[in-house]
Amino acid sequence: MIMLRELLPTDRPLLEAVLRSDDTFRDEEIAVALELIDDALGKPNSDYWFQIAEDGDSILGYICYGPTPMTESSYDLYWIVVQRDARGRGVAGMLIDYIEQRVSGRGGTGIRIETSQLESYGAARKLYDRHRYEEVGRIPDFYREGDALLTFYKRL
Repeated sequence: MIMLRELLPTDRPLLEAVLRSDDTFRDEEIAVALELIDDALGKPNSDYWFQIAEDGDSILGYICYGPTPMTESSYDLYWIVVQRDARGRGVAGMLIDYIEQRVSGRGGTGIRIETSQLESYGAARKLYDRHRYEEVGRIPDFYREGDALLTFYKRL
């Protein structure tokens, strides 16, 4: 049974393993993801909030989100990661549903997501579409030649 819980200090190496469970993320992306985990673990009032999905003692994935700086009620979904072997079990959808409820409960009015146009992010874009996030912006060649930044947004 999949359960959601808060981030624990012992999760860091397990979350790194989830990030490395396939070739979706490059080393520099993993380094940034780990920086956010370290920030959340090191600061009691970090603006990076995590929910961990687990089944028994196995971490299936996680989501990182938080308030968007300089906005009144907007939030960012920074990372959503599901372990390769756990995909197709509804983990990502459960994590998105969770943060939408949490954000709405805190008076949040919308969630923004930025992602890559690369095919390796295609499953993520389909997930956002299923959850009714609209593509609201595209910057060509943002990350590198042929890799646009796509911005999705959902008004809650």
